[in-house]
Amino acid sequence: MVNDGNQNTVRDSQGKETAGRGGTREAILRRRPLLKAAGAGTGLALSAGCLDSFAGGGGGGREELDGPLKIGVLAPEPANNPIGASIANGARLAAQQLTENGGVDGNDVEVVVKDTKEDPGTGKQKYQEFILDDEVHATTGIFTSEVLLNILDDIADQQKVHLTTGAATPEASARVNEDYDEYKYHFRTGPINAYHLGTNLVDFGEEMFDEMGWEQIAVLVEDYEWTRPVSRALDDQLGDTGVEVVMRERYASGTENFTPIYDEVESSGADAVLTAMAHTGTPAIVQWARQQRGFEFGGIHVPMQLPSYSAATEGACQFGITQNSATPTSEVTEKTVPFANAYQSEFGSYPVYTGYITFDAVKQYAQAVSTAGYVSSDEVVTALEDSSYRGTAGTIEYYASDHEYAHDVKYGQDTVWPLFQQWQDGSQEVIYPESLATADYASPPWI
Repeated sequence: MVNDGNQNTVRDSQGKETAGRGGTREAILRRRPLLKAAGAGTGLALSAGCLDSFAGGGGGGREELDGPLKIGVLAPEPANNPIGASIANGARLAAQQLTENGGVDGNDVEVVVKDTKEDPGTGKQKYQEFILDDEVHATTGIFTSEVLLNILDDIADQQKVHLTTGAATPEASARVNEDYDEYKYHFRTGPINAYHLGTNLVDFGEEMFDEMGWEQIAVLVEDYEWTRPVSRALDDQLGDTGVEVVMRERYASGTENFTPIYDEVESSGADAVLTAMAHTGTPAIVQWARQQRGFEFGGIHVPMQLPSYSAATEGACQFGITQNSATPTSEVTEKTVPFANAYQSEFGSYPVYTGYITFDAVKQYAQAVSTAGYVSSDEVVTALEDSSYRGTAGTIEYYASDHEYAHDVKYGQDTVWPLFQQWQDGSQEVIYPESLATADYASPPWI
């Protein structure tokens, strides 16, 4: 790409110098650190002439959409990781449906998917490629909090809207609250942030622990960034449920042998373990079932949210409970089941939670661009802040800039309120809330 540095430079009506759709020259200069970093770190062939594409679609000005609406999708190993595949395919299906229904003001919607590999450095590199190579208008996705935190400053520098659809750390919303002008381009469409994930566990417990016979519990939390706020919420609120916490264990990331931990749980006399697990969930549930441990099992367990998980674990997940955004048959909203069926028809399997959320994020972003009448980020930020979008996982609204969780999706029964499912006879049965319940809670037969 060749650019002499002048062909997109114009002056506005006030005589202020701008550079095409990228905004002011000052803004472009501000974004140059990423250009330098990318040139050194990604091996991309860059020159001063690439400033035009590098700066495209930033926050300022009022740029109308003239051509495809392009969205970059950051997903972990979308070829073989169900969470990453759901992010990628949820975005693809949303773009396909939008385009088939006239697009955004007559323009097609396109998505470009890149693999973060759940690695912060790789995630940063792929984000830079979206900006420098693909000229996307916005980005979405990201499963791992560590990846999100590593590109937050890039999102701020590039002034591109990003809608997170997997990572739960509230550190992102804290930065929006503390420095709104810098970080306002970040929104979390879902899941609810990690502190609210813990609060939701407590809300579930207040309604269900008595019915399930859980009087004494052990709290087991894997040691990753996303679980720190979950632990804080449990420490703050679990006492309100009346349950006695007889053990708290924050076990090492990457743990594969749960035998010593389960021995300790049994010695504590706990009726059940209340979990927060994603990366370590499969060995934990398989060993619990195969060893037929004398306590029940439930909480947040991301792998159990996968609709094909019973077959994948040869039934080991039976009687396990997990929080979830939706299941293929749960009518969280009128859009949930139609989306799940369309996804299954298109891709041959049902999505995990990131698929519902990413589908909602792409559609809400497209609606915001249409509502704003411009694709410029500042205009879209305002439209998203004012938006109330009825999606597949609930009604998507965002906390205001002065809220401690600014731009996070709102947690509540009228907005987004996760359900709790239990694996029974190879099916994901909803046991909470009552309005969506398809079965009563069942204890494992060996207890």
